[in-house]
Amino acid sequence: MSQITISEFQRLDIRIGRILSAEPIKRSDKLLLLKVDLGTEQRQIVAGLAPYYKPEELVGKEVAVLANLQPKTIMGFVSQGMLLAAVEDGKPVLLVPEKEVKVGAKVS
Repeated sequence: MSQITISEFQRLDIRIGRILSAEPIKRSDKLLLLKVDLGTEQRQIVAGLAPYYKPEELVGKEVAVLANLQPKTIMGFVSQGMLLAAVEDGKPVLLVPEKEVKVGAKVS
């Protein structure tokens, strides 16, 4: 495992977001189109969660979001961040706060 400096870690803008909506992306078995509230703005995020989470399970959930990831177009949709997850037995498990926190709170 390679190591990074604390200043490199501090460049990551990880925030708590609340998923406002989630819908399958047509022509894809894996992708969901999410709208996520980051407190000061709403972002569209494309996530490969469809095999593991139903859209209705995600709506209202607080999640950790990498907010300063460069936008990327995926299947015609601009993704403006990344949800953070652990991988257990090849399946993503979303990282969520242990109790409700203010949307937009910075993770450090």
